[in-house]
Amino acid sequence: MFNKTYKLSNGVEIPLLGLGTWLLDDVQAAQAVRDAVSIGYRHIDTAQAYMNEIGIGKGIFSCDIAREELFITTKVAAEAKTYDAVIDSIDESLAKMGLDYIDLLIIHSPQPWKEFREENRYFEENKEAWKAMEDAYKKGKVKAIGLSNFLQDDIDNILASCEIKPMVNQILAHVSNTPLKLIQFCQKNDILVEAYSPIAHGMVLDNAEVKLIADKYGVSVAQLCLRYDIQLGLVVIPKTANPNHMKMNADLDFVISDADMETLKNIEPIQNYGEHSFFPVFGGKLK
Repeated sequence: MFNKTYKLSNGVEIPLLGLGTWLLDDVQAAQAVRDAVSIGYRHIDTAQAYMNEIGIGKGIFSCDIAREELFITTKVAAEAKTYDAVIDSIDESLAKMGLDYIDLLIIHSPQPWKEFREENRYFEENKEAWKAMEDAYKKGKVKAIGLSNFLQDDIDNILASCEIKPMVNQILAHVSNTPLKLIQFCQKNDILVEAYSPIAHGMVLDNAEVKLIADKYGVSVAQLCLRYDIQLGLVVIPKTANPNHMKMNADLDFVISDADMETLKNIEPIQNYGEHSFFPVFGGKLK
């Protein structure tokens, strides 16, 4: 699984499997990077909002692997909606991680988190933010640029005026919550879809129907969920700091049948993401 990649629209190759680092602090993130790289991971995903870029950088430079062999993603804070704010944030991320370039830079959200999915769509502001992304790309500060949590009309807004098309849209996509129309729209426009929280932030693990299918293949529910997203053509970035889980998440050498894929696409949607339900991506609202 570690050797499998997708080719972005600009020719850059991105590993199909990555390590998510949301909710890990600097110390945990540094160790997670070291553990993941020693196991075989080459794709690490972070964000300015995670506040662990310093730890990610320490992990990168203490893992005995050449920087060029790693694929590092970070995300511009959702609140950065001006050209200058985005440029400053890119330079800050590079400095915190100690990097000369970022492999993939993403706008974390089309709206500030406190206004996520509300009436103000920030269309003009996102065009300005995208211009800053394009300029950073042209200067070699980033190797690829993309979006996160952007809906179809958010993407259309960028496509209408951009010089460089988005290469990625990173979205919530997992068994019991698969935005198939959005995925198909992205793929039609040559935008690779990445799935964050591909194991539903753990809330799908006790689903009896999903467990029954996992048992059929002799795999865990987590492995089934990752394979499901991969068969939809998505990059997956499961978050874990547990080396055993990292190894299991990479052991995906099986194929889900078409019939079982259809069943998984239609699993009853999760209504409650537990203690993390307050996060906007899980339907909550920040105050």
